[in-house]
Amino acid sequence: MAVTEYHAVVGPRHASDYRTLAWAAAMPVAAVLQYSRPSLVPFLAPLSCYLALSAGIIAHNHNHCPTFGSRRANRVFGIWLSFFYGYPTFAWIPTHNLNHHKFVNGPGDATITWRHTNRHILPVALTYFFVSSYWQSGPIKTYIRKARAQRPALYRQVLLQYGAWVAAAIATLATAIGLHGVRTGLFVWFVASAGPAVFALWTIMLFNYEQHVHADPWSEHNHSRSWTGPLLNFLLFNNGYHAAHHETPGLHWSELPRAHAALAPKVDPALIEGGMWPYFAKCYLLAPLGRGFGTAQVGRAPFDPPEGFSRDAATAEVPLGEEGDNALPVSRARSAHGPDGASA
Repeated sequence: MAVTEYHAVVGPRHASDYRTLAWAAAMPVAAVLQYSRPSLVPFLAPLSCYLALSAGIIAHNHNHCPTFGSRRANRVFGIWLSFFYGYPTFAWIPTHNLNHHKFVNGPGDATITWRHTNRHILPVALTYFFVSSYWQSGPIKTYIRKARAQRPALYRQVLLQYGAWVAAAIATLATAIGLHGVRTGLFVWFVASAGPAVFALWTIMLFNYEQHVHADPWSEHNHSRSWTGPLLNFLLFNNGYHAAHHETPGLHWSELPRAHAALAPKVDPALIEGGMWPYFAKCYLLAPLGRGFGTAQVGRAPFDPPEGFSRDAATAEVPLGEEGDNALPVSRARSAHGPDGASA
C-alpha cells in the first residue's frame, strides 16, 4: 500500500492532527501511572486536568472538522475522547455546532452569558457552569429524542457513547478500589479521572462565557472575544482565536491563526486580548478597584436585538446532525446595520 493511501485510510486528514493524536495517547498514560502508583498522584494531577481539558477542546475541534476521513474512525475517536473529557462528545453537536454557532450568545442560544444578568463579575463567571449545564440539557434531550424517532443509526451511536462512558467510569473506579482498597482507591479515581473531568467541563464553559460576555452577537465581526497568546494557543489547539472560529466554524484549528490575522483589523480592539491570565487579572482582580479595568458591552447588547429579531431567551429547537455539521449564524442584521452592529 502506498504511503498516501495508508495516510488516507488510517491517518488524520490534516497533518497537524498527529499532535492531536499524541495528546490523546498521553491521556491514558497519565491515568495509568497514577492508578499503578498513587504516590505519583500529587505530581500528575495537574497534567491529568490539562489533558482532560485538552480532550474537551479536541472533541470540540473534532465535531466541527472531523479528524479522520473514515466515519468509523471518527466515531471511535469520539468514544475515546468521551472517556477523558467526562461526557459523551456527541453533546457538542446539538448544544454547540447546531445551537450556539447559530445564535452566537443571542436569543435562542442555550449557552447565553446574560441569562440572569449582563454584568461581568466573578460570581457570575464561577456559577455560569451550573446555569449553562442546566439549559444545555434541553437541546441534548431533544436531539436524543429526535434521533430515536428519525435516525436509528445515530441513536445507536449516542447510546454507544453513553454506554462506553459509563462502563469506563465503573471500570476505572473498580480497578482503583481493587488495587488500593476503598479509601485510597476512591482518592486515586477522583484525582486521576473524575476530578479532571469535572475540571474540563467547568473550564470549557468558563471559556465560552469569557469569549462572549459583553460581545455583540448582532455584529458582523464583533461577536466573540479572542486571546492571541502563542503559548495558550499552542496548549489549547488555537482555541483562543475564537472570532475566527465563529466566522468559519468548519475551518481546521491549524488554520485559525491565519484566519485571525485576516479578521483582526475588522474587530473592535476591546475584543482582542493577549494572554488569558492578564485578562483574568484585569477582570477579576483589578476591575473591582476601578471600572476601567473590566470589560464593557461592545456594540448592541445580546438582549437588545434589531427590529424583526426575537427577544425570547428560550432555547431554540435543535435539528439532528453529526460530526462536521455546522449551523450558519442567523443574520446579524447585516442588511439593516453596519458591520459594527450600529445602524448603517
